[in-house]
Amino acid sequence: MDKLKVLVVDDESRMRKLVRDFLVKSNYDVLEAGNGEEALDIFYKQKDIALIVLDVMMPKMDGWQVCREVRTYSKVPIIMLTARTDERDELQGFQLGVDEYIAKPFSPKILVARIEAILRRTNQLDIGEILSCGGIQVSKAAHQVLIDGKQVDLSYKEFELLVYFIENKGIALSREMILNNVWNYDYFGDARTIDTHVKKLRSKLGEKGDLIKTIWGMGYKLEAE
Repeated sequence: MDKLKVLVVDDESRMRKLVRDFLVKSNYDVLEAGNGEEALDIFYKQKDIALIVLDVMMPKMDGWQVCREVRTYSKVPIIMLTARTDERDELQGFQLGVDEYIAKPFSPKILVARIEAILRRTNQLDIGEILSCGGIQVSKAAHQVLIDGKQVDLSYKEFELLVYFIENKGIALSREMILNNVWNYDYFGDARTIDTHVKKLRSKLGEKGDLIKTIWGMGYKLEAE
């Protein structure tokens, strides 16, 4: 399946990079625009944009104008970002056909989760991809873990940790590698947090937790059966 294209529109380059990095990590193809006019140029040239993340306050052309223009041609899902929490703004957004409205500051992971929920709702996201190892089955899109057919409830970070292990099964992973790939921008502290999360994950996986092997002085490895 080809990667879905997400257009991220914000005049703050740091904000675009933050959102882009999380979306790329979640296997999306990301296009960027620094203002409304640039966003519309990209939108007209790219015919297969799956979703637009659109900031309200921008130079040249604000998010409302971009949204109005896009809505005259397309029903592509739009998530509006704003630093304001004015109810009138939110109502205006929904009247213009905005699918979601997120106030800054926000968690990039929540934004990605909202994007995936909208794409599932609009039947653009393939929820059929299943990762598996030793009787553990993981649906990334549905955020679901099954062990021998029974659902296991994991926290968001435990889920990401398990996905990273399965995607790298049989490979020795250092704590630094795990931190860089699983914690990313969210991480403040030291590598001992890895040990705590692995301990909890092992416990929740029951007998399957034994598949996560400790590599002393380095990190962990998920044994591939």
